[in-house]
Amino acid sequence: MVIDYADKELTQRYQLMAQTIIPRPIAWIITQNEQGLLNVAPFSYFMGLSSEPATMIVSIGHKSDGSEKDTLRNIRQNGKCTICMVDEAHLETMHFSSKELHETESEATTFNIKTKEVVAGFPPMVEGVPSAFFCEFYQEITLKGSKTIPLVVEIKEQFIDEAILADKEKMILDYEPVARVGKSYALLGKKITPPPIKVHP
Repeated sequence: MVIDYADKELTQRYQLMAQTIIPRPIAWIITQNEQGLLNVAPFSYFMGLSSEPATMIVSIGHKSDGSEKDTLRNIRQNGKCTICMVDEAHLETMHFSSKELHETESEATTFNIKTKEVVAGFPPMVEGVPSAFFCEFYQEITLKGSKTIPLVVEIKEQFIDEAILADKEKMILDYEPVARVGKSYALLGKKITPPPIKVHP
């Protein structure tokens, strides 16, 4: 069966993509407005983009009333965000923080999300997460006819919990991040190491 996306509604295309482009990492993004109010929101249309410059891309939609999400507005205004990777211990809290709140409300307060300042000049990170990236706005991409805004952010610094360092010298990490799989979440589970590549004459 071949599906023509031109014949599908937006929600149908989303369901198809969300269930087949998997697993998707979750960017738990912390931003601040001009008054310093924290916004903590998860996004699963997210991935690494390049290591030179060190960049990631996250696609941000709009609120149910059509207005821009607080995360998008804050990054546009302040040019900075902190992206936390999510482990199983933070899954429930992360899920709760996806609830749409008024711009005057903070998920950190509403859902008792503890944060801590780590890098000066950047929003705080969620306390206890295995890793967090401190990023600056790099580029906004316009998708013709779309309300989704892909943002490219540049990684300036990264926090790594030393407990997940399997080899500090080689910077090898060992932890189980939470991923989005369709409407559900999942851990990566079994890891498979491929055999050496053999070139046959």
